[in-house]
Amino acid sequence: FVKIHGMSALALKGIVTGFILSIMIGPVFFVLLETSIRRGVRAAIAFDIGVLLSDIIYILIAFVFYSEVSAIAAGKSQGILKLIGGGLFLVYGVVSFFKKPKEVKVDSVGNVIHGYGDYMLLVLKGFLLNMANPLVIFYWISVMTLGEKATGGEHDPHETSIMYFLGVILLSFFSVDILKIFGAKKLKPLVTDKLLRALNQLIGIVFAVFGIFLIIQGWIKM
Repeated sequence: FVKIHGMSALALKGIVTGFILSIMIGPVFFVLLETSIRRGVRAAIAFDIGVLLSDIIYILIAFVFYSEVSAIAAGKSQGILKLIGGGLFLVYGVVSFFKKPKEVKVDSVGNVIHGYGDYMLLVLKGFLLNMANPLVIFYWISVMTLGEKATGGEHDPHETSIMYFLGVILLSFFSVDILKIFGAKKLKPLVTDKLLRALNQLIGIVFAVFGIFLIIQGWIKM
């Protein structure tokens, strides 16, 4: 009974943490909403699956190489990662700002038509955009530190309770993203071509500013 109660408390902490992380507005947030509005719910879910996969990989890296990643987070190597990630985000932001939104094919009832390859590209896009952000692995390190405190304060590579805690966070994180996707979909009737172009430019500005922010942080850390 004590163990079940402990796991329930851990799950509650994971849900709360996942919810807090999910409402933090980052560059990927805007792309997720834009994808839902322009391409539909399935396309946005495909994109979000890519983001989820990259989070899982970052968690595994942080979990297996906990001490090494913690050392990187505290050392000069963090600066190099931020410079590289910032450069990638800056380039993506500039390209997005000037790129015209592509026309999408729709069926007789207005639903966007996607092929298998389109969904795979969206998964890859979400994966790469999230992987390009070095802050992701650093905040997962912070989350793991929180998990250690919640599970007794001692890191153990084979500790299933920490993985359980992280799994609950990912599940709640993904669930809130699904709500965002369906919420954004409701806005589609209000969206015009002019608004889509403005949204595309906004995404470009957000990514460019975020990239510059990372570059400045990386330069300071060097």
